[in-house]
Amino acid sequence: MTSIHVTLGDVAASVALVAVALAISLWERTHLEGDVLVAAVRAFVQLTAIGYVIKFIFDQDELVFVIALIAVMVLFGALTARRRARRVPHAFWPLLIALAIAAVTTLGLVVALGIFPATPRYLVPVGGMVIGNAMTAAAVALNRLGDDVADSAGRIEATLALGATAAEAVRPVARRSLRSGVIPLIDSTKTTGLIFFPGTMVGMLLAGAAPVDAVRLQLVLLYTLLGSVFTAALVAVLLARRNFFTPAHQLRESAIASSG
Repeated sequence: MTSIHVTLGDVAASVALVAVALAISLWERTHLEGDVLVAAVRAFVQLTAIGYVIKFIFDQDELVFVIALIAVMVLFGALTARRRARRVPHAFWPLLIALAIAAVTTLGLVVALGIFPATPRYLVPVGGMVIGNAMTAAAVALNRLGDDVADSAGRIEATLALGATAAEAVRPVARRSLRSGVIPLIDSTKTTGLIFFPGTMVGMLLAGAAPVDAVRLQLVLLYTLLGSVFTAALVAVLLARRNFFTPAHQLRESAIASSG
């Protein structure tokens, strides 16, 4: 496999596509020019910074730095996802635990099964993909959970009044939330290779890898992401649903108020 070298000039040239996006936004008066510029600048700064961090970790070749980086990603992932789950009381801790469990179990399994060696060069990029996708799934699931609990507060209270436990009363809502969190990845997995080529596969092909090797690695990562996304969404929903109820299995006033 040969390596591909991208210069700063190449990156600068690609800014022309950002200019196209800005022109379209101005033409159609979508008022997204500021968001596009902020997104482009943030992407450049953040990716450049993480590039140097990853280079340092690769040079050190010590698992302790990998663990530290993954812990930071889990923390910031939980903080970011919490903003999309504003209607879920104390959503940070369910998200933090869900992302941590998804990262540890997924990376632990791929190493235990001999799919990837326990080295920074493999664990860092795979860990980033796992946490990023798990964060999105957990955030979508909890966002749906908060909305549905608020909309179904009356039904939930009626179910509780009939003698159901909090877990039983909220179970239909939790199932819908779990589905909402995982369906996007399921749909994208179904269309992989027909409608779009995933980033890992494209990167390997650009770097000169054999198409068969690129496909096989992409399949491994897709299956890995399916497991991590389901794990993160399930743990987040199971932990967060408790926060809507008191220890006496009563719906909290905050959930009732948000439904009105």
